[in-house]
Amino acid sequence: MMELVGSDLTCVRGGRQVFRGVGFTVCAGEALLVTGPNGSGKSSLLRLVAGLLRPQQGRLKLEGGDLELTIAEQAHYLGHQDALKPSLSLRENLGFWTALLGGDAAKSGHALAAVGLDGLAHLPAVYLSAGQRRRLAIARLIAVERPIWLLDEPTSVLDVAAQAMLADLIRGHVGGRGLVVVASHGPIALNGAKQLRLGHQADQGTSP
Repeated sequence: MMELVGSDLTCVRGGRQVFRGVGFTVCAGEALLVTGPNGSGKSSLLRLVAGLLRPQQGRLKLEGGDLELTIAEQAHYLGHQDALKPSLSLRENLGFWTALLGGDAAKSGHALAAVGLDGLAHLPAVYLSAGQRRRLAIARLIAVERPIWLLDEPTSVLDVAAQAMLADLIRGHVGGRGLVVVASHGPIALNGAKQLRLGHQADQGTSP
């Protein structure tokens, strides 16, 4: 069984200690909800897992994954930027990411339909609203299958209906033995998710 473990993690950015002593365990079929005030290190923790930052101290390990791939190569990271090219259509943007990430181009249509954008597939991304841009970014999670989803404030700019859609997608991924880590300062409907609250305590860990 796949298991993602962070042990005694310390993060320093710009000479400032963002957090220290952070630990968590999340297994296949589970979601971990990371909360805390602004500046507590929610985004930094996800970036550590995604391989975009290095911990000053501590260890990240993935048990039960592909031994030939890094954690980052087995994960989707959805950050604050939607990473879209405005002049390309929705279909072309998703096709680019599918090719880059090694997915099946035939799944692009299904992915756009899953986020409610199939009717706009021909439209250049420049015409999308902020919420539609985020939904297009979310479509990457479906178009290319990866066992780990790292989602940083994924519901920002999404309306109520789109938030419910995303929650359904997360529950579906978890139900299919996927593993999800979500950083959020607002509510997100993930009943049964593990909780990790970041703050200013020396020792922090997950709770059921």
